[in-house]
Amino acid sequence: MATLQGGLLGPDPGALSPAQQEQLRNFKIQTRIANEKYLRTHKEVELLLSGFFREMFLKRPGNIQEFAADYFTDPRLPNKIHMQLIKEKKAA
Repeated sequence: MATLQGGLLGPDPGALSPAQQEQLRNFKIQTRIANEKYLRTHKEVELLLSGFFREMFLKRPGNIQEFAADYFTDPRLPNKIHMQLIKEKKAA
């Protein structure tokens, strides 16, 4: 295994047999497809992320992790998302 910059270990192509590599590749493809289907059918995820990025870019916090923790644990967030979903349904 090669050591990458920062001391991280890189992939070891010899660790898996060719059949296992193919199985892993297929699993990754199926996981990406399932993730894409989920995201397309759950508008609230898009609203959560777009709202977070909007607030982050507007406020430009010094500590993004702390900002994210505060944003996603805000007790008003579920209601905000719910109201946005209703607003978008009415507009459609």
